[in-house]
Amino acid sequence: MKEREKKYIALWQVIQRECRRLVSRPLYLFCMVIAPLFCYIFFTTLMDSGLPQNLPAGVVDMDDSSTSRNIVRNLDAFSQTGVVAHYSNVTDARIAVQEGKIYGFFYIPKGLSVEAQSQRQPKISFYTNYSYLIAGSLLFRDMKMMGELTSGAAARTALYAKGATEGQAMGFLQPIVIDTHPLNNPWLNYSVYLCNTLIPGVLMLLIFMVTVYSIGVEIKDRTAREWLRMSNNSIYIALAGKLLPHTVIFFIMGIFYNVYLYGFLHFPCNSGILPMIFATLCLVLASQCCGVVMIGTLPTLRLGLSFASLWGVISFSISGFSFPVMAMHPVLQALSNLFPLRHYFLIYVDQALNGYSMAYSWSNYMALLIFMLLPFLVVHRLKEALIYYKYIP
Repeated sequence: MKEREKKYIALWQVIQRECRRLVSRPLYLFCMVIAPLFCYIFFTTLMDSGLPQNLPAGVVDMDDSSTSRNIVRNLDAFSQTGVVAHYSNVTDARIAVQEGKIYGFFYIPKGLSVEAQSQRQPKISFYTNYSYLIAGSLLFRDMKMMGELTSGAAARTALYAKGATEGQAMGFLQPIVIDTHPLNNPWLNYSVYLCNTLIPGVLMLLIFMVTVYSIGVEIKDRTAREWLRMSNNSIYIALAGKLLPHTVIFFIMGIFYNVYLYGFLHFPCNSGILPMIFATLCLVLASQCCGVVMIGTLPTLRLGLSFASLWGVISFSISGFSFPVMAMHPVLQALSNLFPLRHYFLIYVDQALNGYSMAYSWSNYMALLIFMLLPFLVVHRLKEALIYYKYIP
């Protein structure tokens, strides 16, 4: 029998062995199918409204006039703000914020309407809890806008009283009209903003963990030598046969979330879905290879899993979708290139959001290819661990 045929037979035997292991342990089913599907549905339904609606806010109305009541009604009309309580003083409102009952409150001083009519510049105050960044930011935006509208309404009334026409008054109050057009996500939808990176990131983290576990458990259960013998003592055939079934399953899960996000939920995908599916395949392969490096560097199951979980969790923070990499410390900017999710995120921005050609993202594809080549650095160390390492619980 030719040597090449022996390699193919050995590869097929390892693949069959790994498939039997996958169906014999419910943990694989949970981590490779159930957990990804749960995360897909959880994150997309959690943010299905796009933006938080009717965030609870309070009002301290010390003026109690028709003008102040109109201000409160207008504030409550904002989609992100819901006035749920009126307080008699600032102390009660502050306590409500500290107890988490409201995210902020709007303070209207006594004599607001009288001072506004006499042009004595009354002050309106608003307080938001920035411990909750999104809620505090949205309430701050609405309350600030309400303050500006109130100021503009008072100035317009004074101009009308002096005989100015509506056109003259508006030209004085707003000499330059700003026409805003947010690019790529005009709805300012948080689901579009977050899910396109959170979901691939969760899948990447699970790939790290499953890859490390599937190899580390061979060492723990003392079946590594049997695995190697079945592959004709070739570590390359052993790894290829073990990881190929994983690749197929994870790639199917990747195709599913692409179809779900861009086909069913109609998230922006200006380059078409095929480039994103190819990017997902690159992410899956790069993540598996990173998992091999992790268990090859630390050939102990608990240390390998700790390495995988740490590296996967840090990826969410350093990939740039929550805080821009260009605003980070230069050292962190350089370290961000060591995470596959960072390069996938840049491909997503170029392909799905901007609609550029795949050639525009060649450097990120090359980075993912380099991740795929990293196992060659530790493959001999891993083989020695499979043969000689004794698991110490």
